Amino acid sequence: MIKFNDIKVGDLLFAEYEGKTREGEVTGLNGDEKQVRVETEVQEFWYETEDLQPIPINDESLAALGFTKESLPDATVKYKKESFRILLHKANDFSHFDMWYREDKRHHPDVHYIHQLQNHYLDMTKVHLTKEHV
Repeated sequence: MIKFNDIKVGDLLFAEYEGKTREGEVTGLNGDEKQVRVETEVQEFWYETEDLQPIPINDESLAALGFTKESLPDATVKYKKESFRILLHKANDFSHFDMWYREDKRHHPDVHYIHQLQNHYLDMTKVHLTKEHV
């Protein structure tokens, strides 16, 4: 489950409906009822927060957001999207990393899921981080 206050329009999440889980994008928030409108490939629907799950940060999820991966000689891994950078101190260890955009550097932010990364990205760049459409 995700806290309602951590969700913003544009965030990517997993939404469960009738036993099926699908990835979707948040298209609306109802603060009075604490409901989240999510658009999946099937439909747009209002969900309770207990029906929403975060998407873990990993190679696949970062690639879907348009990041390119660069393995460095010191065994660190850098993910790049335009001027935004994520640096893993150890390959495939997404538990602690640094991120920066121009002069804004964040060391070991509490970021473990895609919606959290999207919210930091928006805060740092003033641009929404969305999936790359091919």
